[in-house]
Amino acid sequence: MTRTYRICLLPGDGIGPEIIAEGCKVLDAVGAKHGAAFSRTEALIGGCAIDACGTALPDETLAAAKAADAVLLAAVGGPKWDTTDPEKPRPEQGLLGIRKELGLYTNLRPVQIFSALAGASTLKPEVIDGVDLMIVRELTGGLYFGRRERFYDEEGGGANGARGQRAYDTLEYREYEVERIARQAFEAARKRRNKVTSVDKANVLETSRMWREIVHRVGAEEFPDVELEDLLVDNAAMQLVNRPADFDVLVTENMFGDILSDEAAQITGSLGMLASASLGDGVALYEPSHGSAPDIAGRGIANPLAQILSVEMMLRYSFDMADAADDIRRAVTEVLDEGWRTGDIKQADTPADKVVGTARMGDLVAEHL
Repeated sequence: MTRTYRICLLPGDGIGPEIIAEGCKVLDAVGAKHGAAFSRTEALIGGCAIDACGTALPDETLAAAKAADAVLLAAVGGPKWDTTDPEKPRPEQGLLGIRKELGLYTNLRPVQIFSALAGASTLKPEVIDGVDLMIVRELTGGLYFGRRERFYDEEGGGANGARGQRAYDTLEYREYEVERIARQAFEAARKRRNKVTSVDKANVLETSRMWREIVHRVGAEEFPDVELEDLLVDNAAMQLVNRPADFDVLVTENMFGDILSDEAAQITGSLGMLASASLGDGVALYEPSHGSAPDIAGRGIANPLAQILSVEMMLRYSFDMADAADDIRRAVTEVLDEGWRTGDIKQADTPADKVVGTARMGDLVAEHL
């Protein structure tokens, strides 16, 4: 009997609709080969939702996500909706909101080197050789969800007592939030190379001092077989480009993880190759690590491989279809090994007839499946 999986599709903005179409193309190929069916429901999020509904996360979208077995998102945002007015909606509020409402407190970002693309990295080949790391980022706490305010300071306090605007953002964590993300990191390390690097700013921040204490306690009590080290976030940023192959699993809070995962992504040479998974205790969400790239939207040249690799993660983590996930990884590797490239990952010696657009790259992966 064919198993049917329900997927909520969130194409979003910019290149989102183009790349998610290629993810669905690969899903159909997987279904045909592995005897599975994928029922898909499409909903609005981000800028397109603001235009249609006045909010970045409509109630209907949230209901569709909660009713699905997994959510596949493409990208949100663009200059059309950029604003510093706190009263106006922003596309990113849709992404933050759905993570919060679905209880998605863990973001997994794998960073692996495809050998065919090693030359695309700005780092020396000997530095990136063997890079295979996972960044585990806490998603629902910290500065992004803390209390914030901007106001006019009548009392002054600046240079010469000058009056003016003041603003604050609150960085706050609770014990259970740190405990559960620490467990996710240690469990991930057990399936990999048994090493966790906890990243914080414990020399300055009280939240980081608490973070470090709790991570060490969880490690000692529940995962004594896993090696644990601490790095201050500024040092971690340096070591990611100095010795990236030495890392296995990095775990950190929300804002640090946001920054470091984008830095780590550049080790591969292109954000267009990196997927991510956002997990909690229920419905999970999968998305590329890159943005909506509005400057190339509608031109058919966007790289769909990160979206396709997001499908791989969805099959692996939500549907327990490891063989199908391995098939996608194999197909992408073979396509790259044959020299096929989208414009963002082409190199100086890439033949012109090997540079393809969004739809053709999706076709190639589906064919190799």
